[in-house]
Amino acid sequence: MKKFIDKIEFNRDNTFISIILCLWVAIQIIVVGFLNVDDMFLRCIHIIFVLIISSLLFKDLGNFLKISLSILSVFSFLYVIFNYTLISKRGGYTYGLDVFVAGLGILLVLVIGFKSNKNLSLLALFFLTYLYWGKFLPGSLSHGGFSLKRVLNYLFWGTGGIFGIGVGVSASYIFLFVIFGSFLKYSGFSNFINDLSMSLIGKSKGGPAKVAVVASACMGMINGSAVANVATTGTITIPLMKKTGYDSDFAGAVEAVASTGGQFCPPIMGAAAFVMAEFLQIPYTQVLMAAIVPAFLFYLSLLLSVHLEAEKLGLKGISIDKKSKEILKSGFHLLIPLVILIVMMLMGYSPITCGIAAIFATIISSHFKKETAMNLETIIEASKEGALSALNVAMACILIGLIIGSVALSGLGLKFGSIVLSIVGNSNIYFGAFMVMILSIILGMGVPGVAAYVIVVSVAVPIMIKAGASPISAHMFCLIYACLSNITPPVAISSYVASSIADSDMVKTSLKAVKLGLGGFILPFFFIKNQDLLLQSTEIFTGLRVVLGAAVGILSFTVGMEGYLYRNLNKIFRCLFIFAGILLIDTGVYTDLIALTIIIFVFIYEKRCSYEKKI
Repeated sequence: MKKFIDKIEFNRDNTFISIILCLWVAIQIIVVGFLNVDDMFLRCIHIIFVLIISSLLFKDLGNFLKISLSILSVFSFLYVIFNYTLISKRGGYTYGLDVFVAGLGILLVLVIGFKSNKNLSLLALFFLTYLYWGKFLPGSLSHGGFSLKRVLNYLFWGTGGIFGIGVGVSASYIFLFVIFGSFLKYSGFSNFINDLSMSLIGKSKGGPAKVAVVASACMGMINGSAVANVATTGTITIPLMKKTGYDSDFAGAVEAVASTGGQFCPPIMGAAAFVMAEFLQIPYTQVLMAAIVPAFLFYLSLLLSVHLEAEKLGLKGISIDKKSKEILKSGFHLLIPLVILIVMMLMGYSPITCGIAAIFATIISSHFKKETAMNLETIIEASKEGALSALNVAMACILIGLIIGSVALSGLGLKFGSIVLSIVGNSNIYFGAFMVMILSIILGMGVPGVAAYVIVVSVAVPIMIKAGASPISAHMFCLIYACLSNITPPVAISSYVASSIADSDMVKTSLKAVKLGLGGFILPFFFIKNQDLLLQSTEIFTGLRVVLGAAVGILSFTVGMEGYLYRNLNKIFRCLFIFAGILLIDTGVYTDLIALTIIIFVFIYEKRCSYEKKI
């Protein structure tokens, strides 16, 4: 029997794996959208499929062990489905077998998770073991200790551990929108966006890099994974940038930064908006409004950076035969699912209803043109790719449950917050924010953007709120830095993937990505107390002044960082542009006037010098 099993090949193209992936997509959509089931049932079904598929796709594991792990996973979580209600009726009291299944379930998550995401599994194991060795620590970080039964019951039989909000949002919002992104890709939407971007801005200086920014922003907000976005759009945009004349390091960095920003770019924000709305218990539209200005300024800075680099190198654009009107005419129907999605959201429908409607709208609208029509084979391929893309995020969210559960049970989040607040004091919110920034980047390393945000929320958000930030400012702050961890060394996964496509030096690509995304690193510090930058102000004139000032400020900051305007800037003028940019991003009236004076003076001086040089 074992010899027969070992002869079977389990890989992504295997028919058996394909059937399971498609079955997962079908069952998940039916359960989420059409059946009235409780949350625990949905989360168990989600975890079962994640563990089975992850087990079977192990490359360096024998088939007998793969199947054994799959069977044990099915047993453990089916046991939860059949016994959770009974245990709830007993007031949470568990018997020996219940505790054994809890231990087995957690062990399976750690073992399978270690093979799928080593860094996050080690982090989960660190927090899990803290429940034991934490009692030996001196001072505030110590706890009284916990029995094994209490730990297992809390992390497995409650909703604060494995079955917490992490796997909850993965099973509903994240899964649906990753599938939606995959269906959009197979309907021809990504090619349509690339062609349209190329026709609109491809001819301008550094056109392919600008196309990379626009296309990656559009796709990144839908698929919710910076790494997946780099791997897909990067294969088209990076070679184009290199062909135009950009060096390999810069081309990889542009793609990495553009893909990363998509995770906090409205209107979809890679499902992060729905997770944030769930945490804050506010309408999705309020989260969307809060993200508009930070995302706009982030991409404005990036577009200017690639333009100035093109000016430095004397690069030209690439022209294509098709005109934008022709492209719009031939592919306009591909925009229908996005329009339906946004309209339904604004009408107040639930994100789940909107996501399912958008998936079906994608299939239907693709048939408006023969060349984009999705047949059964295409639908199957889209389902497979979407499920595989969702797999890593889902596994991360399950592991996050162990981290959040351990933090909640031990009170580590509150203790850490108290320590930070005692160091920085309630009056110094900016130093507290700096500490949170470092924490968010560290916890987010090697983790998909949405999953990283969920980790950070449990530890960092309470610190910022206690220090004086509003809840939505604190959440947006943590989301942006959790996403930016994708391009922050030493674990800059998006930069590394882009580097492999660009055939560039990983370290140089990562450092250039940080430089290009530096505007995104400083912006959150300005909206901590100035909520006008999050469009939370009721005064239209004030909000407009603040947004325009911030836009000019981020442009000035970018010019200073790039060190080029009409010619290479000297160090003094670079510093002046950076200083003026920071003053303008700040919302004060007097700082705006000082900054504008500096910018106008330097701008006129540089313009005159460049004109005289030409003469």
